[in-house]
Amino acid sequence: MFESKSGILLIAGLFFFGIAFVSNAVVPVLMYQEEPTPVEGLVNGNLRYQFEDLAARYPESFKAAYGEPPKDIADQDAWLNEKCAEALLLGRKLYVGEGCWHCHSQFIRPVSNEEERWGPVSKQEEYQNVLQMPVMFGTRRVGPDLSREGGRRSNDWHAVHFFRPRDLSENSPMPEYPWFFDGSPDRPSRRGLAIITYVQWLGSWLESYPMYEQYEPAPEVVVEEEEEEDES
Repeated sequence: MFESKSGILLIAGLFFFGIAFVSNAVVPVLMYQEEPTPVEGLVNGNLRYQFEDLAARYPESFKAAYGEPPKDIADQDAWLNEKCAEALLLGRKLYVGEGCWHCHSQFIRPVSNEEERWGPVSKQEEYQNVLQMPVMFGTRRVGPDLSREGGRRSNDWHAVHFFRPRDLSENSPMPEYPWFFDGSPDRPSRRGLAIITYVQWLGSWLESYPMYEQYEPAPEVVVEEEEEEDES
């Protein structure tokens, strides 16, 4: 068998099949031995802030999608958590259905200074919830990794970016998603509100939130600041 090409190819095929089975079947089973956190348990303070910000920025769209909150403060809090969880589930479905995971990974690897670009290396416990089943490791990185995207940009930035990406990122290969809106980026539909909520959820569970890249002010900004100091 080992003296023929077909035998070698057979052994190699079985070997790689075994690797694929372990990495795609055995490892996920071991990762998810514990009961995953339900979506209601994923609504945290950081995400609630973003969700309430959506309600403030787009009141008509928010009301059309979710109705009006109860008058009682205690009931209002529970209502917002419920609607936020509802948006998360729909946002995840839209993210998967639109194929966003083809171009964006959601896994920070301990190589190539990825921590400096996108935040801490991903940990197993971050994937122990219903929104990470299955984990969307991504097939390639046409766009940036989104594991730590939540809170790094405002809701209105995401609205414009989904509506027409090139308005914010020149030559962006990302397609437009006008069906997330009712004609303009300042009128997100229920789907638009949901996918923005989902993106703002990514990384919202971290103690250090949001995760930004190392920031250095532009030279012209530094000059302006120095001029202002001299004048004073």
